[in-house]
Amino acid sequence: MDTIKEGSYLLISSKKSDTYLVKVTENGDFSTHEGKILFKDLIGKPYGCKVKTHLGAEYIILKPTITDFLKFIKRKTQVLYPKDLGFIILKLNLHSGLRMIECGSGSGSATTAFAFALYPEGKLYSYEARPEFINLAKENVKRTGLEQIVEFKNRDIEEGFDEKEVDALFLDVKYPEKFIYHAYNALKPSGNMCVFVPTANQVSDVLKELENYPFALTEVLEIMLRTYKTVPERLRPDDTMIAHTGYLIFTRKIEEQKNGE
Repeated sequence: MDTIKEGSYLLISSKKSDTYLVKVTENGDFSTHEGKILFKDLIGKPYGCKVKTHLGAEYIILKPTITDFLKFIKRKTQVLYPKDLGFIILKLNLHSGLRMIECGSGSGSATTAFAFALYPEGKLYSYEARPEFINLAKENVKRTGLEQIVEFKNRDIEEGFDEKEVDALFLDVKYPEKFIYHAYNALKPSGNMCVFVPTANQVSDVLKELENYPFALTEVLEIMLRTYKTVPERLRPDDTMIAHTGYLIFTRKIEEQKNGE
């Protein structure tokens, strides 16, 4: 049975479905207006158990999923949501054993999701020009225990990527059309690429640049997510929804045809 240990991360949920992501320390505690839970009383207990605060409020103790880590990620930039990341992972066909390039690292949201998909035998090369962001991304990835999958590179990509013949590539930079050439050279034939941009005019710029290289099966889409209130007698959509976060451009590299072929 998987039990709670010192250093473990916990997802603590109240009856109102308020959730908190916390790290267990032997002498620490979790505290809200409903009371306090001592971590030393949780060590050795199984995940999924119910506990009460010293004031009698009941909480559920769960093992965090990768989605939970992404929800509570420390951020300095806009992050991609699981609704986007799950689809990107499937479209890029990410799985253990593949090699992938990501640019840029940002706060590490996509980095964490990609590393989770590539675990345990894959490799992610994450490029980021801004040192403050790469340090934050490293911190967020380390929380999930996936840091061995990621090799961070703190530099600009004006001169291209170090890696060749990678299986997949993800571009999330201000002017991605400037780096399509480098992306093409880094990908293996039939390799998958995704470009993320927040505005429609950026989509046009990327599509125009893609026409200069042998890419195929290009598509553009956006993903919206609508959740519902979980009250059987009053089932209806939530008052707010996660709508537009950005446009996703997917394409695949094909071999450049040589003269006479």
